Order: sequence, then structure tokens, then C-alpha cells
Amino acid sequence: MIAGSGIMKIRIKKLHADATPPVYAHGAEEDAGLDLHAVERAVLTPGKAQAVPTGLAIELPPGYEAQVRPRSGMALKHSVTVNFGTIDPGYRGEIRVVMFNLGHADYIVEKGDRIAQLIVARYEAIQWEEGDLSTSERGAGGFGSSGR
Repeated sequence: MIAGSGIMKIRIKKLHADATPPVYAHGAEEDAGLDLHAVERAVLTPGKAQAVPTGLAIELPPGYEAQVRPRSGMALKHSVTVNFGTIDPGYRGEIRVVMFNLGHADYIVEKGDRIAQLIVARYEAIQWEEGDLSTSERGAGGFGSSGR
């Protein structure tokens, strides 16, 4: 991270000449997610998952992950969504977006289309400590416990 700037620098590698680095649609002040673009055309058949390549690989620092998330407009307008994915800091392969067409007709992803969002987030390493849990108002109340 550049001191005082709030901007983290992450190494990225284009694996394909036409790959587009992830970008903020409205800038970092307004967007949390960076748009990921398809590097090639893909036909999404209804009911089938398909991994769409981005032509990019990244090097995340330890303690950070990248989350692949759907684009809400694509889901609402076209019934196309993506698998929420995690890119671990040790992964150096191509980012591929697992896409699902929930509609009734083929959906065409064109080369260069924005297909998902990428969120970089900090995470904490976990060490489990076995034992009794403290009580809470909710307790073991699960599905539907907070009302409709």
C-alpha cells in the first residue's frame, strides 16, 4: 500500500494480449468492485456452468483474498450470474469466472464484456479453540428465526 494514499498495489499479469485489467466503473471512491472482462467469446447454455477466462493472473499479498461476485444488472436483465469465488493469495493461475445462465435461451458473452466484479479484502488467519460457547439472545435459532 502506498503510505497515506489508501491505494494498494497488486501485481497483475496479462496471460493474453487482449486481456483487460480490472477497472472501477465509477472510480475507487464510489465502487468497491472492479469489473472483470471476458477475454474471449462464450455461449452460455441455460442450466449449465461455464468457466469464462479473463486472461489475467494476480499476486495477492498474504492476508488478502480476491472475491469474484456477480454483476447485479446482468442478473436482473439477463438471468446470468456467477459463482461467488475466492482467489487465494497463493494462486497464480488465470482468473476464470464460473458463469450460470438461469434463463431459457443461450446468452452470448462477447470478448471484452464485463462479466463479474472483483473485490479485494483482508482476512484473518484462524486457529480454532474448542470449548463451550457463550450464550446469546438468538441462541441456536436459525432459518426464519428473525421473522419472515
